[in-house]
Amino acid sequence: MFQQFLKQSRTRVELALDTWLPTLSSDTTQLTSAMRYSACGGGKRVRAILAYASAESLGREAAEELDAVAAALECIHAYSLIHDDLPSMDDDDLRRGRPSCHIAHGEAIAILAGDALQTQAFQILSDDQLTLESSIKIQLIKELSLASGAQGMVLGQAIDLSSVDQSLNQSDLENMHRCKTGALIRASIRMGAIVASANERQLTALTKYSELIGLAFQVQDDVLDVTSETDVLGKPKGADEAMNKPTFVSLLGLEQAQKFAKNLHHQALDSLSDFDYRADNLRHLSGYIVNRSY
Repeated sequence: MFQQFLKQSRTRVELALDTWLPTLSSDTTQLTSAMRYSACGGGKRVRAILAYASAESLGREAAEELDAVAAALECIHAYSLIHDDLPSMDDDDLRRGRPSCHIAHGEAIAILAGDALQTQAFQILSDDQLTLESSIKIQLIKELSLASGAQGMVLGQAIDLSSVDQSLNQSDLENMHRCKTGALIRASIRMGAIVASANERQLTALTKYSELIGLAFQVQDDVLDVTSETDVLGKPKGADEAMNKPTFVSLLGLEQAQKFAKNLHHQALDSLSDFDYRADNLRHLSGYIVNRSY
């Protein structure tokens, strides 16, 4: 059942992206091609799936409104990957098993494609076709804005860049990744819950879950950077070590980092103790995050 849920969720968000992104035509620009290359180029779709699962945990079935939220999240994620891969950032030539956007389309177009995908996310959430009350749309836009900008993902990337060749303690490392990786995962869960009309108690519990799995996601990323291979990861193995970035593996050692990820997983499960069987896909997703191989 869980594998079917993953497949169906990925299909839904990919169809939504195809619908919401600018269309290719005989006179299409390279910008449109680059946007679609990055946003529609595969990937785990974890953030979109988390939004679906969060709403499902509160009894809200997948609907067009959730498809739009999922597409907006994936647009922001794709934009962040384009910019992260740039020579001035992480300088990665490979993403999702194929050339990064700036390799395939040139650096200037890649920057513009990232910019366009970022604004596309907010266009989706504010569009008249999205049949949600205006107050809900504003809440969703606020959640995504906070997660994406100077209090979230962008701040995390700035800290990451400044930490090269530096030693961070565990608290500082966790703080960096709560912003860089965790903020958008947190928004994914909260946005799904907002669409499903979560009450304050439910939203608090789901937020706690999101913070735990967001950190676990990054710990497992650091583990995979050491233990997996480039053709499995879809991006260069050992990139963090090559750039002398602080990671949970470099700080804790491989075995302790793996134990830390498992502990975060179990804490995430505990945070869902008041939820019934409808939260089972969230429970499975926590395990999926810490056991994945790419």
